[in-house]
Amino acid sequence: MTPMTTAATPSLRQDAHTIGLIGLAHGTSHFFHMLLPPLFPFLIKDFGYSYSELGLLLSVFFVVSGTGQAMAGFLVDKVGARPVLFAALSSFAAAGLAAATASGYAGLVLAAALAGLGNAPFHPVDFTILNKRVSPARLGHGFSVHGITGNLGWATAPVFMAGIATATGSWRMACLGAAGLALLVLATMVWNRETLDDRQGSWAHPPAKAGAAAAPEHPMAFLKLPAVWLCFSFFFWSTCSLSAIQSFAAPSLQNMYGIPLSLTTIVVTGYMLCGAAGMVIGGFLVGRVERLEKTISVCLLASATLLVLVGLGVLPGMVALVVASLAGMGIGIAGPSRDMLIKRAAPPGATGRVYGTVYSGLDLGFSLAAPVFGAMLDAQMNSSIFYGSALALALGVVSAGFVGAGVASRRLQAA
Repeated sequence: MTPMTTAATPSLRQDAHTIGLIGLAHGTSHFFHMLLPPLFPFLIKDFGYSYSELGLLLSVFFVVSGTGQAMAGFLVDKVGARPVLFAALSSFAAAGLAAATASGYAGLVLAAALAGLGNAPFHPVDFTILNKRVSPARLGHGFSVHGITGNLGWATAPVFMAGIATATGSWRMACLGAAGLALLVLATMVWNRETLDDRQGSWAHPPAKAGAAAAPEHPMAFLKLPAVWLCFSFFFWSTCSLSAIQSFAAPSLQNMYGIPLSLTTIVVTGYMLCGAAGMVIGGFLVGRVERLEKTISVCLLASATLLVLVGLGVLPGMVALVVASLAGMGIGIAGPSRDMLIKRAAPPGATGRVYGTVYSGLDLGFSLAAPVFGAMLDAQMNSSIFYGSALALALGVVSAGFVGAGVASRRLQAA
């Protein structure tokens, strides 16, 4: 097989190879979001910590990840995505080892910080490699697989961590297993390093025309673009909505509809599976729709409507559970269009910086939304969990609309 160059269109096999590797890496990053939460009952038993103390470990993770994500984009643009990917996976392995050897709270904080540091570069790394190595015709499918594997990483971690801890009677063995998993994925990436070489391929931004001598821009110039901050706000609002469902939908449904908690917890799994199915559909739509913000708006508003319907409390209990789960499908369908819209909004040569900045809105959303929705639940405002999630989706639609209008205007001027 001849090496792919910027002059040759990648084959289906080459594209699938790149997309599969990036999907595996992204699933691993989402897996390490959940390194410690499934072990909270075991940590409470061994150390006597409260849930508030253990919840601070998640704050450490997202603060480190969000701060590092914005900076990681600059590093990716400077040294390339591949070495940063290797360093991130190494940090995950170190996080697992730190957790396995922790003798107290400080050790767990270190593990959370290392996991956050490893998570920080993944979106600028993933999207830089996908944009550089995957042909435009299959890029939407690449974004779709990227989102699906993230959901699968979230779904796998609790089973993996709690399963090993229960089977062996030791949460430390579960952490060692996670470290081993990170090393296995790292070895896979190193073995296939040629497929991840983002110095080859130029699908994200075509080369400048001959004779066009553009003055070099300051590395921070992209921060002046309104589209960057609109994309940031879009991620912030959509993540606030996700945080409400992930963390509080199950107890809210229990309180509102009298469904046993053992059944309401299924809503999160159903929401994620519907989201994954939606991403498959979205991968086909993204290459067929010019105004991506229209797809995003229709899908998110449909999901918001379903969540409001659940919040009204007028549905039979099990129907409400199904409807809340189906809301994940609209968000999933919008996912590939969202990622493509950001690609179109990114100026040439700043892909890593733009993705790093806008995806830090995801970490900020997780950090701030959880205490707000938690306070609502403490105040018995059960319906507000669904109303608030729907409102956040509607605000995300507004941000996406402005981004899409800006992209369309820029294309019209170029034409």
